[in-house]
Amino acid sequence: MANPKRFSGRYKFVNEEADDTRQYSTPSFKRLSASQRRSLSEVKHIWKTGDRYYKLAATYYGRPELWWAIALYNEKPTEAHINFGNTIRVPVPIETYLRYL
Repeated sequence: MANPKRFSGRYKFVNEEADDTRQYSTPSFKRLSASQRRSLSEVKHIWKTGDRYYKLAATYYGRPELWWAIALYNEKPTEAHINFGNTIRVPVPIETYLRYL
């Protein structure tokens, strides 16, 4: 753990009492094989004003917390990587897609 006093001249610590900071690693996912992609169906969605990954996940999966699965499948990590009019592919069934990951 870093010594807070070492940085005290440059940074302001909001909570000097907190010493139980946890860092989480970034998960890594393997790419789908061609045969895995073929086994999934895709719903094509044209990106428009007001669209968000979580809204698509809620619509197609009934679970907005699975927004990241749509982002990963399209290799566009955030909505900022999508332009209006782009086609977003929503993989279904989600259970099969998640099993492949």
